[in-house]
Amino acid sequence: MGSVIRGVRAAAVSAGAGLAVAAGLFLTGVWTDGAGASDGKPAGVAAPASASVVDLGDRVETPALSGEDLDGNPVSLTGFRGQVVVLNVWGSWCAPCRAEADDLERLSRQTRGQGVRFLGINTRDRDRAAAQSFVRAHDLTFPSLHDPTGELLLRFPPSVLNPRALPSTLVIDRQGRIAIAIGGAVTAGQLRPLLTRVVEEEG
Repeated sequence: MGSVIRGVRAAAVSAGAGLAVAAGLFLTGVWTDGAGASDGKPAGVAAPASASVVDLGDRVETPALSGEDLDGNPVSLTGFRGQVVVLNVWGSWCAPCRAEADDLERLSRQTRGQGVRFLGINTRDRDRAAAQSFVRAHDLTFPSLHDPTGELLLRFPPSVLNPRALPSTLVIDRQGRIAIAIGGAVTAGQLRPLLTRVVEEEG
């Protein structure tokens, strides 16, 4: 019996080590800058041109997200409950993120009156100064959680957020469920009609 227990413990340690290695690889930079990881996207994550709204019964709950924004102020996703949220994952080092930033800010301003709020997750910028410069350069008015190690991204199932593909954009419905998952840079023209469908949902 003792040998069985020791074997189980050894297997558990081995599995834990494997997870630690996987997390270490993720956090040290095995990422794709932009939509180039399309071949490896899990089911549910779509390129902007082929993105669609997930059926109500197939949506998954958004994990709890809270922390500090780039200025050190507390931010929590629960504070947006009851509104449609566009969650954009970006990094100042990411060229496709820079390409889409102005469109996202424009759409944020245009849809605010419809009950839409934008929230960013800034990732892999260990120095907040670089991220703050990005925000100023694109005149971004919506807050971004500072997630330098990618810990917040690991809370999502890979079927809705592929951490290897940046930028990524999710649309969260009023009940806190993920309605749209996009991997890669998105334009306002691509996102607006999808966002409108979620905004027009009852409840």
